[in-house]
Amino acid sequence: MFNKYPYFIYLLIFTFFLGAPTQAQTSEQKALEAKRERLQQEIKEINRLLFAEKKEKGDVLDQMEALDKRINVRQELIRVTNQQSNLLNRQINVNIRTISKLRDDLKILKDDYAQLIRKSYQNKTQNNRLMFLLSADNFFQAFKRLQYMEQYAKHRKKQGDAIQEKTNKLAQLNQALVVQRKAKEQLLAENKKAKAGLFEEIQTQKDLLTSIRQNESRYTAAITQKQKEARKIDREIDRLIKNAIASTNRKAGSSGSRSKFVLTPEAKLLASSFSANKGKLIWPVEKGIKSQGYGVYADRFYPGIKHRNNGVTIATDKGSKARAIFEGEVIAIMSVPGGSRGVSIKHGNYISTYYNLTNLYVKKGDKVAAKAILGDVYTNRFDGSTKLKFYLYQDTNRLNPEDWIYQL
Repeated sequence: MFNKYPYFIYLLIFTFFLGAPTQAQTSEQKALEAKRERLQQEIKEINRLLFAEKKEKGDVLDQMEALDKRINVRQELIRVTNQQSNLLNRQINVNIRTISKLRDDLKILKDDYAQLIRKSYQNKTQNNRLMFLLSADNFFQAFKRLQYMEQYAKHRKKQGDAIQEKTNKLAQLNQALVVQRKAKEQLLAENKKAKAGLFEEIQTQKDLLTSIRQNESRYTAAITQKQKEARKIDREIDRLIKNAIASTNRKAGSSGSRSKFVLTPEAKLLASSFSANKGKLIWPVEKGIKSQGYGVYADRFYPGIKHRNNGVTIATDKGSKARAIFEGEVIAIMSVPGGSRGVSIKHGNYISTYYNLTNLYVKKGDKVAAKAILGDVYTNRFDGSTKLKFYLYQDTNRLNPEDWIYQL
């Protein structure tokens, strides 16, 4: 009967190692669920901030960019949901195999336990146990028989505990299986809904494309106008930064280049602190979504046409306020003819610029702290959109704000 101990130990080892991949899968499932929730929230924000107003009022380029962004996020959501569903499939299959193995183990344990009960019943009387001890040839043999009886009783209790443990584990796995299957059904239903939404959006985009091709001159005119406005803003930012560098360097007693700040020890410390926070800087608005990223990219339908954004464009709520991403000094107030206003802040030799503002709350020369309110973000009266254009420089070199702002 003692040859059952190695089997019992094997079961414990099997159960221990079985739990390790399950825990890893649970961690992966949680990460995917968090990502899926974030994408769902991003779609809500896109709908709220980019589709809140009738887009017929806005230009066709804004409509296309908004649709493109929502389609991309929707496709990512479907991909993540598929990953979750596949992971659940693997977990369900593992649990099915585990349940089958536990049932086999439970049968062996119960058969073994039944044999123990039968033998205990055959020797159940106190007289039988006493006679077993008294019939020993010597004291040492009697002592060994007593140890045997105690070990036998302990083994019987362990077998009973093992049966209870396996029974509980089996019940838990069966319950987990029910939960996992319901979760999978829900994911499949959500994925079906997301795919339906994606199909509608792609169809809307096709309809818009047809409209664009019928009115190609309107589309190209919209692009040309946007490019003209962007170049005007870029030139003004470049001019103001060069003027600020020249002014700062003159005050420091240097008449050097207009392309690089001469830094005081205090400014060096501030620049070093700013640089150390790369990737962790706060958003220039309290909440919003990136509606257009940094860099040069081909037009969605006319690849020969290139779009360029030297900063990032952030869609936010009506009434939102621009805020400083880091402590610094206001070095320029922008006022582009025919456009909106902006604020440039110096952080050592880094410059953050916030454009498309009204009702400014700071002036040139002000020292500001992180999160200081700079101005109201302008809301377009034609399409109701509220967008901040944000730029980042080191001296006169353009930087990608997406590398510096946390999760931009």
